[in-house]
Amino acid sequence: MNMVELIEKKKNKLALTKEEIGQWIDDYCHNLIPDYQVSALLMAIVLNGMTDDEIFNLTEAMLHSGKVLDLSKIVGVKCDKHSTGGVGDKTSLALCPMVASLGVKVAKMSGRGLGFTGGTLDKLESIPGMQVILTPEQFINNVNEIGMAIIGQSDELVIADKKLYALRDVTGTVDSIPLIASSIMSKKLAAGSDCILLDVKYGNGAFMHTKDDAIKLAKTMVRIGEHFGKDVRAEITSMNQPLGYAIGNILEVKEAVNTLRGNGPKDFVELCLSSGATMLLQAGICTTREEAIKKLQDSIDSGKALATFRQFVIAQGGDISYIDDLNKFPQAMYVHEVKSMKAGYISHIDTMALGMISMRLGAGREKKSDIIDPTAGIVLCKKLGDKVAKGDVLLTMYTEHPNTSELLSESLNAFDFSNEEITAPKVVESLVSYDKNNKDFMIVEE
Repeated sequence: MNMVELIEKKKNKLALTKEEIGQWIDDYCHNLIPDYQVSALLMAIVLNGMTDDEIFNLTEAMLHSGKVLDLSKIVGVKCDKHSTGGVGDKTSLALCPMVASLGVKVAKMSGRGLGFTGGTLDKLESIPGMQVILTPEQFINNVNEIGMAIIGQSDELVIADKKLYALRDVTGTVDSIPLIASSIMSKKLAAGSDCILLDVKYGNGAFMHTKDDAIKLAKTMVRIGEHFGKDVRAEITSMNQPLGYAIGNILEVKEAVNTLRGNGPKDFVELCLSSGATMLLQAGICTTREEAIKKLQDSIDSGKALATFRQFVIAQGGDISYIDDLNKFPQAMYVHEVKSMKAGYISHIDTMALGMISMRLGAGREKKSDIIDPTAGIVLCKKLGDKVAKGDVLLTMYTEHPNTSELLSESLNAFDFSNEEITAPKVVESLVSYDKNNKDFMIVEE
């Protein structure tokens, strides 16, 4: 294969064949192609896009660049979920036990965070003793017995994605819907579930900044799922403010547990109920969203969801006493309240700025080698649409760093105010699925 010819083809807006894509991915995984040629091809893809067939073939080549999990020993319909990432996104910690308590089998592989807060694994590991590395047998047994397990992503899955993403990250080729979609979907398909729910976020705290771009990405991933015979559905959700009130690892674990106890923030509960309803429909447990939402709310009210989460923590070695008594979790040495200098209704929150402040407090990683402080982060006291008086506490910062005066002023600048009353936005804005009968997308506005 002549790599220069492939670069020329994409430069001239021509489609690559399945064989060419397969050979490119295989050769790159075996270090037969230099990074500079692959980065040139990636840039041509960013500039000129890919056809549906190219996206399907790229996803397939990446999918088979490593092992594919066999979950056939898990009894029942296996559902997975994926979020494109946001500030305060602790959804898996509450959503997975909610749906697992109702019969959905959740065999989930998650990653670590790079950026404003930790990933799902980092949040789980803030529970003392919690193990996120299990043998395949333990993983399958836990899902069969409890209904769920969450473990670290295997290095043997989708080897091509790890190499390509590292290269995209340093060559300005991340922001391409074909490359994003094939990266996400190759990993989700390799994880072996029957159904996949995608939470595609947009806004000032998300990778996709506009709703139109979020819908384009969702459609592409749903279309990939359809091609591979999987039930893939997507929700378009707003990340124009942090999800819930907590940003940071222990802080988010506490908020997730309180949600399972029935005391969750309104926006976070809205997302969990909506996402859970979609997963129950995918698993065939319910036939209408109304029925599904009622079952999910009942799982919280009855304590079933919390009981499932407790079983999950115990099965993966976590000290359950911390879940039963959240006050046992350690608190950061320094606690700083940030008080408003203005009065009015909150009209805008710079979500990404708060995420980056949280990272600098110690809750996230700027580079992979950074060590996360599980106690660090932010707890908001006010959100979009809330009325604020001068001197009201906007947020509380938690950190082990004694010097935070610069961050205090930056956090104040993350809020804008209006004299007019502001309506709090919905979190879930649209549902995206594929109608096989009409061979077209269904987009339902919530």
